[in-house]
Amino acid sequence: MKTSLIITTFNWKEALDLTLRSVARQVELPDEIIIADDGSRPDTAELIRSWATRLPVPLVHVWQEKEGFRVSRARNLAIAATTGQYVLLVDGDLVLHSHFVFDHKRAVRPGHFVQGVRALTGPELCQQMLAEGRLDLSLFTQGIERRRHLLRIPLLSILCGWRSSTCARRIRSCNQGYWKDDLLRVNGFNEQMIGWGHEDVEIALRLFHLGGQRRNLRFGGLTIHLHHPSRIPTGHNSNLPILEATRDSDITWCKIGLNQHLTGPPPQR
Repeated sequence: MKTSLIITTFNWKEALDLTLRSVARQVELPDEIIIADDGSRPDTAELIRSWATRLPVPLVHVWQEKEGFRVSRARNLAIAATTGQYVLLVDGDLVLHSHFVFDHKRAVRPGHFVQGVRALTGPELCQQMLAEGRLDLSLFTQGIERRRHLLRIPLLSILCGWRSSTCARRIRSCNQGYWKDDLLRVNGFNEQMIGWGHEDVEIALRLFHLGGQRRNLRFGGLTIHLHHPSRIPTGHNSNLPILEATRDSDITWCKIGLNQHLTGPPPQR
């Protein structure tokens, strides 16, 4: 199974550098890495070029003009550029455990997407990790929330985590795995959703409507989130009505999505 790792980023090259360091030390590397860039400055492109010469797998930089928060479109552009059968999604503010790719591939099953977890750093610990290039934390490190997500226990991962469901709670696209064919069947992420939030839950609902399920990956596929100010908007979120319309229907296909970025024939609905 050929695996494509997509990393989303925007104007935080220091965090992206740490993410790529954690990718480089994987016990099982992805077959390719695609950077989904939502309009970063040229210094991010310089960093990616420097990493392209150091990694033993292809590193592709997919960039779009900055026109607001358009993470759905950035991800679709990256998905269209992949050549793998399985797509891993992470954000460029995550540090990946050395067995991240290995654990995700063990959890793969037909008709399912995989939902992973993350531990959270506070601002001081985040700055320390960036300054020191630190990739690993212990259970006793100060400044961590959800520290249970630092525990990699393969047997518990199988016994407690690999359960199938259609639950839409705690779906976060910062740590997920999808079959590319499944993404094609629902037309990828909904590009009508602009701004922060809900695009990850909305695509999951469309997959559920199609008969897909989720698997929870716990005690494996671990990540550490680098702290940054909250991006959650105050007041009305224009993405929420789109999410509710999908939830209250049997919609499986978004009108503005992945198909417009494909060079071949459009996928079958």
